[in-house]
Amino acid sequence: MAYTLQQLSDLEDIRTVKHRYYRGIDTADEALLETLFTDDIDVEYRGGGYHVRLTGKAKMLDFLMNSFNADSLAKHQGHMPEITLIGDDEAEGLWYLDDVFISLERRDVTTGSAIYRDRYRRVDGQWKIARTEYDRIMEVVQPLTDDMKITVHHLAKTGRKAHERGDVSHLITWHDQAA
Repeated sequence: MAYTLQQLSDLEDIRTVKHRYYRGIDTADEALLETLFTDDIDVEYRGGGYHVRLTGKAKMLDFLMNSFNADSLAKHQGHMPEITLIGDDEAEGLWYLDDVFISLERRDVTTGSAIYRDRYRRVDGQWKIARTEYDRIMEVVQPLTDDMKITVHHLAKTGRKAHERGDVSHLITWHDQAA
């Protein structure tokens, strides 16, 4: 398929939005994250031991800032985007996720991968995430052992401290992890 210059520009802008999403999570950059979502964003994350469901930018930001906090470490990498323009101002995307999440509170390390399914909408000339969801492909949770040494912990500086965090438990359903 031959793309117009506008379509090629749109595809690159959408990739950039998703890359910023991953970076914003890992660095607890709330100001950046606030620019990436539509006001009515719809979210659903299905993991091995959790299910997150929420609607609205304020809830999304609250969830992210309370989840990726000063007592956690995170690495999210999105690969192999498959983006389809479905109109002048709408697109869909599939992304492969590789991630690591360390909870110092629970003292565990989660390593996994997932397939993201996103919907994007151009709002006031800017591409934004209007819907995002993922299903885990694999997820491994292991204890954080005493011999593991953390030498860099960026979220300790940028993430919300315990006394700044709110309760987002109403957005998460926890269940036994399936094998």
